[in-house]
Amino acid sequence: MKPLLTETELLSGVARLAAEIRSSYRGRPLTMIGVMTGSVAFLADLMRRVELPLRVGVIQARSYRGGDTRPGELVIHSELVPEVQDRDVLLVDDIFDTGRTLTALVERISELGARSVRSCVLLSKPARVEVTYRPEFVGFEIPDRFVVGYGMDYLDAYRNLPYVAELEDVDLHRDQRP
Repeated sequence: MKPLLTETELLSGVARLAAEIRSSYRGRPLTMIGVMTGSVAFLADLMRRVELPLRVGVIQARSYRGGDTRPGELVIHSELVPEVQDRDVLLVDDIFDTGRTLTALVERISELGARSVRSCVLLSKPARVEVTYRPEFVGFEIPDRFVVGYGMDYLDAYRNLPYVAELEDVDLHRDQRP
């Protein structure tokens, strides 16, 4: 693995994003919805720094299966989403890759009657984007590499790393399951 973002850099980026979100919502109540499972570490750190009247929920969206490094069919489970009718909603996700997942989630939350739906991502890969939608809040732009750590995984491994690392080709072909 090759380190890409240190724990210090990540926490600095989270603090910057929290300040941008606070400024944007100016004290209005906010519903943050984390996209499971990759956003868990990011969501936890971000929500502690936002300092707004806050509700938190989660939604599960998966397009990667097993050791795949390219997305497949998107499956969304929204059973754990809190009531969003007439609320400002911020979707929090780990990475903006092709953009298909986040675009679909914004549409789904809008259909549930949210007053507004915006998004915040820790990482963005501009080289891979396939949609016109762009997140309103972006922590870091990164090259088109497969990354793990800080909630992101490969075969359910590496989520617990406190930093973000790039998996090298040799790592992508090795079974890393815990």
